[in-house]
Amino acid sequence: MTESSSTTSNKSKKLHRTVFFVSDGTAITAETLGHSLLSQFPQVEFDMRILPYVDNEASAFDAVGVINQAAHDDQMRPLVFDTLVDPAVRDIINTASALNLDVFEGILSKISTELGVPPEPIVGSSHGMVDSQDYKSRIDAVHFALDNDDGARTRQYDLADIILIGVSRSGKTPTCIYMALQFGIRAANYPITEDDLDDNRLPKVLKEYRHKLFGLMIDPERLVAIRSERKAGSRYASFQQCQMELRAIQGIYISEGIPSLNISEMSIEEIATRVIQTKGLKRRIG
Repeated sequence: MTESSSTTSNKSKKLHRTVFFVSDGTAITAETLGHSLLSQFPQVEFDMRILPYVDNEASAFDAVGVINQAAHDDQMRPLVFDTLVDPAVRDIINTASALNLDVFEGILSKISTELGVPPEPIVGSSHGMVDSQDYKSRIDAVHFALDNDDGARTRQYDLADIILIGVSRSGKTPTCIYMALQFGIRAANYPITEDDLDDNRLPKVLKEYRHKLFGLMIDPERLVAIRSERKAGSRYASFQQCQMELRAIQGIYISEGIPSLNISEMSIEEIATRVIQTKGLKRRIG
């Protein structure tokens, strides 16, 4: 191999790093923050692992064992994001062969200094005193998203905060589930089918909910790749079909005044954030 080709190969090869999200609860807080920070490093491929309910010394030592094994296997320190509030448990985790990133370190001390009172560590407190209310909101929203997925049910649309529309395999379902799970938003989604596109208009069931609609767009090449994973070589996955559907649905978005977003190069987190911001949705959680 020549020097130039070797250099090109090295540049194209992604860096790899193992990441752990450790918590005395579900680890949702650590995972959410970690994902947001790590998204700033697209040149690195992260192997993300969750270690929830590390709420006593025994489970902390077990977690250290798992983290150290990853360090040994990778021959490189893992990154550890934690939201542990018990100092004894946190001290054990900090003995791991890793770069330990305590989400609360420094933040609590600054708040304590400002308020003039020390924090009182309570296991699970990273989820706040409204944990039960948040849990109910999250579960209700997830059930709503599942019940109203892919146009299966439309009689509950009056209860929806948002209704995502788009062609088949354009990211509607995962975005709805993410918004429900992370923010307690009641999100439904409706697939615009080829029959709807032939009529070049919104399905009748959606017309009275036009103010709740948000359209997802995707590049035809990306759509072909996604559909090919499901039905390779089919008309459904052909470039011509994908391009035709996308052009037609773009026309509907424009004629009906429906806000839309091209999600081809976006993560689920980014899509959800843009949808929430554009529609001014109120988060029930977070």
